[in-house]
Amino acid sequence: MTISRAASKTFVYGMLITGASIMLLPVFWMVRSSLMTLADIFKYPPILWPRPLRWKNYSYAISVVPFVKYFWNTMIVLVPNVFGGVLTASLSAYGLARFQFRSRNFRFSLVVAAIVLPPTVVLIPQFLFWSKLGLVDTYWPLIIPAWFGGGAFNVFLLRQFFLTIPKEYDDAAQIDGASAWRIFWQIMLPLVKPALIVVALFTFLFVWNDFFGPLIYLSSQEAYTLAIGLRFFVGSYATQWNSLMAAAALVVIPPVIVFLFGQKFFVEGVAMTGVKG
Repeated sequence: MTISRAASKTFVYGMLITGASIMLLPVFWMVRSSLMTLADIFKYPPILWPRPLRWKNYSYAISVVPFVKYFWNTMIVLVPNVFGGVLTASLSAYGLARFQFRSRNFRFSLVVAAIVLPPTVVLIPQFLFWSKLGLVDTYWPLIIPAWFGGGAFNVFLLRQFFLTIPKEYDDAAQIDGASAWRIFWQIMLPLVKPALIVVALFTFLFVWNDFFGPLIYLSSQEAYTLAIGLRFFVGSYATQWNSLMAAAALVVIPPVIVFLFGQKFFVEGVAMTGVKG
């Protein structure tokens, strides 16, 4: 039994290490290319690690485009999306999970249906809507939707979490004279903190990596976000791949840091909602 258990663990850990290595290979290739000259990137057989390391590719990547400006533009869109998405998604999910009203299940089915709805289906109507309001080439089309529900998947995720909380908490608070708003704000939100952090992480990653939205609604170069700002490294005749990889590595760092700090809550929140891979 001991030999069989050791062999089983060896196989499992071997598969995990193999899978992790495959997943990390593109990251390694990006960092490796960001420290090379353009000629070394295209050498065959490929060079696994450059010597010497060209750290100046990073300083060049920051200087060739207004990297800091694009970073602050991204934060202008990111912060309201995270705050508004978490707030409105939690309110919507709380209502669907804790209140009894007519057509509640039907409305929740519409939320689930919206999850599988391809974004491209509503792209043209949305663009025409914001164009009629004169808000194209502003950040409002990228911010306002987060304040109207916070996203269908986020509502679904939080609703599942609210359903795990016993109804007796609500009854006890109502007996003590607490209003529905006070129950939500002082009792429910602290209990669903892991799920709120999961929603904040999902929203952060989506907005940070969003290329399609800024590409559609932003036309002024000064308003570009980091995701769309990387296009400046792609030239008409030649692409500075080493600088592009350096810029991409800088863009990847903040999401990695945020995920590492929120990893504990991420695993706990997903596990308790019942949403598993």
